[in-house]
Amino acid sequence: MRDAGRLAAAIDVLTEIETRHRPVRLALKSWGDAARYAGAKDRAFVSGLVLDVLRRRRSLAWRMGDDSPRAAALAVLALEWAWPPDRVADAAGEEPHGPGPLTDAERAALDQPRDLTDAPAAVRGDYPDWLEPSFERAFGDDRAAEGAALSERAPVDLRVNLLKSDPDRSVKALAPLGAQPTGVLPTALRMPALDPTARSGAVEAIPQFSKGWFEVQDLGSQIAAAAAGEVKGRQVLDLCAGGGGKTLALAGAMGNTGQIYAYDSDARRLADTVRRGDRAGVRNLQVRSPLTPDALKDLEGRMDLVFIDAPCSGTGSWRRHPDTKWRLTSESLAKRLADQDAVLGAGARYVKPGGRMVYVTCSVLPEEDEDRVAAFLARTQGFQLRPATADPDIARWLTPEGFLRLSPKASATDGFFVAVLEKAPKST
Repeated sequence: MRDAGRLAAAIDVLTEIETRHRPVRLALKSWGDAARYAGAKDRAFVSGLVLDVLRRRRSLAWRMGDDSPRAAALAVLALEWAWPPDRVADAAGEEPHGPGPLTDAERAALDQPRDLTDAPAAVRGDYPDWLEPSFERAFGDDRAAEGAALSERAPVDLRVNLLKSDPDRSVKALAPLGAQPTGVLPTALRMPALDPTARSGAVEAIPQFSKGWFEVQDLGSQIAAAAAGEVKGRQVLDLCAGGGGKTLALAGAMGNTGQIYAYDSDARRLADTVRRGDRAGVRNLQVRSPLTPDALKDLEGRMDLVFIDAPCSGTGSWRRHPDTKWRLTSESLAKRLADQDAVLGAGARYVKPGGRMVYVTCSVLPEEDEDRVAAFLARTQGFQLRPATADPDIARWLTPEGFLRLSPKASATDGFFVAVLEKAPKST
């Protein structure tokens, strides 16, 4: 495909997302199924353009003076991908595949885009207006900059699996991709963000990936797992295990000692946990299925650690899933708050006296974070808040209350929140 056809395809996909409110993954799949002639590079180009538009939809509309998908796609090419305006014009106007010649207003906007200086914080930060109070609570005067950082493309982070490898060997294996230590956690490596038109999946092509040497996992997610503290030889329950990313991080830190139990309310997600655990060489994992009656009853009051990667809005992962920021509603957020209250209440049952519960969200919204912890402590006796980490390399991101708050701007990670709650020991 030529530039003209790629641009037109991206605009069509964006229009489909806007008019039919479809998730970007499904809209791109629908286009790809219909465009059998499109090669891998064409699909990567269209996907990259669509995702970059969704990351900065509001600021692009402001700079162009036009909130249409077409204007945003043109703006990304000129303002983000640094295409000369003449190249954008050629792609738009090429017949019969282009989306149509530039209008005078479009050409003027590309030549002299509107400045963002006077734009509202939600426009500069590319988040919905209704989230302004939440962003102001979380970030204060930095909210526009924090939102803008959540609109960048994310790097590719990896976690070295100490059950199979070590950082030095893994860096050598990943040398063709330029992976380097992050300097935060010894097991965390990072590759720069891919070009928006590049194909993904390069990590999986490294032979050592299939051998279980490393996993793709954002640094923020790795830090959240590290907040569990010393876990060797302990009894650990991952209550919302999902696909198993943090389960495997905890298992790696345990060194195949103790026992880790993985549970999720959706049994389908646990299939990945079993497969990934086998590849990683985990031998102390028990997967508990929700299809089994009273699957966790025997664990009540026995766990040294209950790890809760709570269901949440996903606002902290907007860099990777930018369409979700525009699909989030106050109603769906309210449902998540109820889910979080429920899972905190459930998790508390399994913590033994003197044990800990680690509450994690990939959200930057205080309603899902501090507020849920405060509500839990208000209705639950016997738990106290503890600092989320004692690691000096991580403690710089502690809040005054002892919570851990990560964000792309502050910590160069996805957005995460971590609270550590300790259950009082038995009185003697």
